Amino acid sequence: MSGEFFTVGKLVNTHGIQGEVRVVSETDFPEERYKEGSVLYLFHPAMKKPVPLTVATAREHKNFYLLTFKNHPYMQDVEKYKGGVLKIRAEDRKELPEGEFYFQDIIGCEVFTEEGQHLGVIKEILQPGANDVWVVKPEKGKDILLPYIDQVVKQIDITNQRITVQLLEGLI
Repeated sequence: MSGEFFTVGKLVNTHGIQGEVRVVSETDFPEERYKEGSVLYLFHPAMKKPVPLTVATAREHKNFYLLTFKNHPYMQDVEKYKGGVLKIRAEDRKELPEGEFYFQDIIGCEVFTEEGQHLGVIKEILQPGANDVWVVKPEKGKDILLPYIDQVVKQIDITNQRITVQLLEGLI
């Protein structure tokens, strides 16, 4: 099985005795990713290749999603999956509207000022509230926190992995 995969959740534990698993979701589209019939691929350090799993049921519970998989009716069937990561194939990602991006597409992009100064590489995206914050790792020094707002982010070129920003006073 080749191709690119994208993480949609971490399988952190079993739940009850009916083959339910507790998943920490890492997707903006949980209702799509965890719906009945969706195929997720489990990547686990103890397993040589990804295990395809078909979602049977899903429900939100506290800060988790509780999922069951077809042909996995008992806790013993899913216990070995604890600590694994659930992913989808790249081709299963849905197209986003103009101006919207997947985190995976932004992380790893090079960041430049409008004047051409290289600031670093985006290493993670935080979601503290009103807007996302992009964490830029410079070649040396402290991380730079850039709010994802129109006044700062001027151009996003996913194809060339390049983002152009205008630094507002006080950002660095």
